Amino acid sequence: MATDRRRNAVEDKQELATTIGLYVLSEISLGKAAERTGVTRWEMEELLQEAGVELQLGPQSMDELEDEVDVALDLE
Repeated sequence: MATDRRRNAVEDKQELATTIGLYVLSEISLGKAAERTGVTRWEMEELLQEAGVELQLGPQSMDELEDEVDVALDLE
């Protein structure tokens, strides 16, 4: 169930729709979507689920996986 805080935080419905579209197209991550809409990652998950959007967790391709491994190796 949506919290009142989250309902109030997402005031710009057009921005939310744009953000959801970018997420669906894999243009932005869940974290970036949350940042754009001004909610927590967990609240963004709820918003996406309420919109009928399947969550995209983890790399979606071998290229994305290799990129994540490269970034992790650079952190050491």
